[in-house]
Amino acid sequence: MIERLQISHLRNLTQVNLPSAACNVIIGVNGSGKTSLLEAIFLLSRGKSFRHHQPKRYIQHHQNTATVHAKINDGSTLAIQKQADATTVLRLNQTTVYNQSILTEQLPTLLIDPSTMDMLEQGSASRRQLLDWLVFHMKQGFHPQWVAYQRLLKQRNSLLKKTRHLTQVQLTELKSWDKGLSNHAALIHHYRERIFEEWQPYFAKSITQLLPSYAEQLSLSYSAGYDTSIALDVQLNERLEQDLQLGYTRIGNHRADIHVHWRSYPSTKPDDGLTNDGLTNEKIDTDVNKALPVLKEQAANVLSRGEKKLLITALRLSQLPLLLNDSDSTVSTGYATSQITPVVLLDDITAELDDRAIHILLSTLSQLPCQVFMTSLTDDILPLVQSLWSTPNLFHVKQGQVFLP
Repeated sequence: MIERLQISHLRNLTQVNLPSAACNVIIGVNGSGKTSLLEAIFLLSRGKSFRHHQPKRYIQHHQNTATVHAKINDGSTLAIQKQADATTVLRLNQTTVYNQSILTEQLPTLLIDPSTMDMLEQGSASRRQLLDWLVFHMKQGFHPQWVAYQRLLKQRNSLLKKTRHLTQVQLTELKSWDKGLSNHAALIHHYRERIFEEWQPYFAKSITQLLPSYAEQLSLSYSAGYDTSIALDVQLNERLEQDLQLGYTRIGNHRADIHVHWRSYPSTKPDDGLTNDGLTNEKIDTDVNKALPVLKEQAANVLSRGEKKLLITALRLSQLPLLLNDSDSTVSTGYATSQITPVVLLDDITAELDDRAIHILLSTLSQLPCQVFMTSLTDDILPLVQSLWSTPNLFHVKQGQVFLP
């Protein structure tokens, strides 16, 4: 858990030095800098902003760098410095490290904000990242395989873009890459599939809480991005001509997806609910439905916008208890080996969720060993927060200045 957060020259936050608690509420008008506080924590954890990927977009004007530093409750420290040219300096316990994944392991962050509420309608990347966040933190062998796969995929796509006709040397090189991709893909799929199966009951429980009327209709499925019954290199060889024409690799782990399905039975009941002899059709309808095929379609095509927000909240919220119940989710900081404490970032949730959903979300979070940072335009959320957390921290943000009440 973060004990103290220091931020320098990130957007309108010139110098910020905050003590933090298990729950932290940040109140301010639009443009005050409250979301930038969440952005700083996310940047420290992930090495990138959830608002803009280019550092020059979030480094303060007339400054060369933006820096975020956090002291953790086990005594360890984490720091990141971003330069305008995207050069990055990372430190763990005052020692320079060279892989962002090291800081990510120490500080898992889960973001729920307005930009994530369109996940169901967007491409597969955001849904795939949802699964990979879990796999990264729960399966230590996943990340090296993923990095190696991405490196080979980049090389393959670079070659596919250069030419539509391969020389014998290029073909030999490509087949070597394909073999490597296939080996990594099999392990990545193995890790993803195992975690997905563990995730399912937690998602079902969250749906029961947030969308109880649809608990029987909603379900998750995972697609690997290729036919896992056949080695990936075999399939890549069969599709080589098409890939050459398109200039990129169409199948593989990078095309995996999480689908949310809506299941229903076709209706056989007449409008008046009666059979031809005037008797109720309830028993007949039940028997017929048992024999009818289940209709399945994308939940995004059925649910209202408000219901989609609840569904996406359920997807994210269900990840936390799974991660926290995982016995392998520990980190070594150099000071101690301890169970990780996820940090949950909630940006302006009162604008996205209704009162009932907010109560369920915050009640669930208050019962988990995680740290929460939330922003709000007003202090209307304070009574609920104070009823759930014994000593929450409250901050007011005005024009980049952070004040304690």
